[in-house]
Amino acid sequence: MNNAALQMDMPDPDSAATPEGKKSRRFDILEKGIRRQAGKAITDFNMIEQGDRVMVCLSGGADSYTMLDTLRYLQGVAPIDFEIFAVNLDQKQPGFPEHVLPTYLDRIGVPYKIVEEDTYSIVTDKIPAGKTTCSLCSRLRRGILYRTAKEIGATKIALGHHRDDILHTFMLNMFYGGHIKTMPPKLIADDGMNIVIRPLAYVREADIKKYAAIMEYPIIPCNLCGSQPNLQRQAMREMLDQWEKINPLWVKSMFTAMTNVVPSHMLDRTLHDFTSMKATGTADVMGDKLFDGDDLASNGVATIQFIS
Repeated sequence: MNNAALQMDMPDPDSAATPEGKKSRRFDILEKGIRRQAGKAITDFNMIEQGDRVMVCLSGGADSYTMLDTLRYLQGVAPIDFEIFAVNLDQKQPGFPEHVLPTYLDRIGVPYKIVEEDTYSIVTDKIPAGKTTCSLCSRLRRGILYRTAKEIGATKIALGHHRDDILHTFMLNMFYGGHIKTMPPKLIADDGMNIVIRPLAYVREADIKKYAAIMEYPIIPCNLCGSQPNLQRQAMREMLDQWEKINPLWVKSMFTAMTNVVPSHMLDRTLHDFTSMKATGTADVMGDKLFDGDDLASNGVATIQFIS
């Protein structure tokens, strides 16, 4: 996609759907910021291409509503043509309000499919009481969504994960899995047949929550996993929230660091040839500065450009 085309200020085709009296200057800045960041992420990772049919996974949470609205806006201003098709997985959780999403999608005129699969009973039967259900639930959902994408002819599967989700996953892998990895903005699914994209990869969770509250989306809470206590991901969330209060630049810098990996200064022997390396006698700007201190700001690191 053309980055400039996505970020230009265009009339909002859905302005009529915005709650009355809530088009304040502050809201306008918030909305433009989310759209600009989503457009940049889509462009940076070439998420959407000419003729794509994007399956937007709509859970009923703030993230997925915001993603759908943002993609609809970008669909109207992008220099390419692509389709949007919303899909919701009704997992048959007790008390799930089945009418909410169809009513909302009919009102805004987005084509959709509601997939009914009783994964709730499977998860509650297989997972002992008191244990977290996320792993099994995710595997079941993933398989169903992959199958649905094939059925509707989708070329991309869009998920509503945001910047904070990516950071939480990075920390989970580092602290519990012994890996430096996270959920990327774009990847080939593990079935080898689908491409998953995360258009909100650059957007802060706090901004999404503010936007969703102003837009008055009909939020549907997840009663299966969203309310579970003591989740490892929740611990990561609390840690990042605390860091944000102490110094917001720490969190920004950590996210930016994932886009600036220096393999020669890590310990992964599969990414850098440590075995056969030899001194060349030629100065190397990336070479080791043996006795440099820990004051990174004095070495120019403070000038780093954050993704915003």
